[in-house]
Amino acid sequence: MDLLLASEVWNAEKTSMAMDICTITEISLASGGHLFSCSCASGPAFEGAHIRDGMRAGAGAIERVQIQAGEVRVQTIGGQRPVGICGSGILDAIAALASVGALNGSGRLQREHPLVRTLEDGKRECVLVSGADTGHGRDIAVTQKDVHEFLLAKAAIRVGINTLLEEAGLAPASLEEFIVAGAFGTYIDVASAIGVRMFPPLPLERFSQVGNAAGAGAKQMLISGQARRISASMGERVEYVELARHPRFSQGFMEALYLKRTSRS
Repeated sequence: MDLLLASEVWNAEKTSMAMDICTITEISLASGGHLFSCSCASGPAFEGAHIRDGMRAGAGAIERVQIQAGEVRVQTIGGQRPVGICGSGILDAIAALASVGALNGSGRLQREHPLVRTLEDGKRECVLVSGADTGHGRDIAVTQKDVHEFLLAKAAIRVGINTLLEEAGLAPASLEEFIVAGAFGTYIDVASAIGVRMFPPLPLERFSQVGNAAGAGAKQMLISGQARRISASMGERVEYVELARHPRFSQGFMEALYLKRTSRS
């Protein structure tokens, strides 16, 4: 309710979707006076957890990744020597690797690609920054396990988006406004999120990144009786969709794992 209140999606005249991305991602859809909502267990990958070189969004964290002319280029928080990679960096890295063919549509690192190296144990990884250029003297890389953790997280979000749209009888293109909130959502590159099929392919101008909207909504309810009344009325209007019990959840989740559309998705 906090997100709905702060983003004013509950009263939107447009067909609007709002989400707060974190370990449990909350997604809401407003269309034609109807409100739909769901929760996605997107896990901690966007916060740098379960990622080999993952870290919180602090000084020295890689937050942006680009690949130009076959060379990986990174940007760190504070401009410091890189010591790890945070959620927005993981998203960028995977989108960039997919765009140059280092990752295939199902998220497998491609052995023959020049950016991919195979270790003695047969595992594959892509080095973003060599140890000579990091703040701790060790390579910072994206591993196949990292990609797997990311795919699980982004698929959980995409299946939530798709399910709410299906419940409302809408196509993704019907969304006139797409609001992204939360610490991770505030700093991600929306184009990268579209590129890996975490978000639907809408024009970038339909997206807005609004920061800690849930926190702002909670503050509104603390100081305003009217906000509390609005929140209570929304509780009666919202149709909550239990994703795990939805008949198309399993199939939808498997389709959402892919980085590129296939004949199955």
